[in-house]
Amino acid sequence: MKPRILVVDDDPGTQRSLAHALELEGYSVVTAGSAAEALSRLQAEPVQAVLCDVVMPGASGLELLKSLRERAPELPVILMSGQASIETAVKATQLGAIDFVEKPVGLERLFLTLKNALRLDRLERENRELLRYWSDELQLIGDSARMRALRALIERAAPSDVPILVLGENGTGKELVARAIHELSPRHGGPFVKLNCAAVPAELVESELFGHERGAFSGALERRRGAFEQADGGTLFLDEIGDMPAAMQAKLLRVLQDGSLRRVGATAETRVEVRLISATNRALEALLQDGRFREDLYYRISTLTLEVPALRERREDVPALARHFLASACRRNHWRPRELADDALQRLREQPWRGNVRELRNVIERALILSANQTLRDADVQAALGTAGPPLERATPAAPATGALRELVDAFERDVIRERLKASGGNAAAAARSLGLERSHLYKKCKQLGIDMREEG
Repeated sequence: MKPRILVVDDDPGTQRSLAHALELEGYSVVTAGSAAEALSRLQAEPVQAVLCDVVMPGASGLELLKSLRERAPELPVILMSGQASIETAVKATQLGAIDFVEKPVGLERLFLTLKNALRLDRLERENRELLRYWSDELQLIGDSARMRALRALIERAAPSDVPILVLGENGTGKELVARAIHELSPRHGGPFVKLNCAAVPAELVESELFGHERGAFSGALERRRGAFEQADGGTLFLDEIGDMPAAMQAKLLRVLQDGSLRRVGATAETRVEVRLISATNRALEALLQDGRFREDLYYRISTLTLEVPALRERREDVPALARHFLASACRRNHWRPRELADDALQRLREQPWRGNVRELRNVIERALILSANQTLRDADVQAALGTAGPPLERATPAAPATGALRELVDAFERDVIRERLKASGGNAAAAARSLGLERSHLYKKCKQLGIDMREEG
């Protein structure tokens, strides 16, 4: 779509010449001969920028600019005048004009100014959308006792610089907790860098964490800063730290103790100043007992431990979360606002939510796509839940009555994963989504449980 420019000038000849030049440059143009006509035009059709003469009968260009700043403060305005003065130019800038050009207008300068103004306006709009997106995504929603206690602990812990370990199942919002801590901390103006330890191949973890020099290994075509250097002065969030290879745990501990690192292939060390927040869905105590996680690293990263409750442990928060995801999805996709009926909310409250908050969001967005109803009802929610996979009671065979707890849990998970792989036709990505897991985590689960994914489906 061509950017639409409003040209405001009381001289019809100037209107025609500027409109012709702008149209040749690829813009759509509307014209007005006075400030009053310009305001009327703006009510009838939106424009992306205004090019306005200063001296006009009736209200001047400066007066029009003042009105525009009140009605559409983000709209880029360029003023032009054949009677330019420093005082007028200063006044125009104070009122918020993007630029002030002299008549006769130099087209090259005008086109450059207009291009820069539209680019700046686009960037500012994208930034506002991004801020609104993050304000939607980063809310820790819920008024249950567990969530109130979690928010209170976040507020108390954020101003300090101690390492924090966030525990919780997949999909509970561990990254949201980490981001909330960062945003409430004195480091909020610095970077927030995330690294998922489970998603990085073991041989690349060191490079991802500490960076590498050019030529350090095959494929290292240039120097690269790792996550620690990228997060310098801010916060580093190590997700799924329980999956970090044993060899890297000692190197990570050294960096946390000394505050210095060495890129792969480097001879000199680099100082970094980073706050560490870690997260895992695994029982680190069990890994400690098995010798798969270093005890000294565990105590280094867990000065304070926060536990994010599973959604089924705070069912009273489901309606608020569901309404939030509904409004957010409609806003993000430019859909008309929709509502949730009481029977739909009741159905959502009753679900086991193995995928937690992430699964709830997916179900809400799926229901919006599948249903054309203004108010989503129980049937719409059931349809969305059905596309996420068979109901748990049909998909999950009963566990054996005897045996060690670990064996029972493994048997339970093995049956569920095989059923979901079968239902998805062996599509690992679809099976992972239906289970509320990252695909890399599903691969690890299958390997751990002895499931050959190639034979399933």
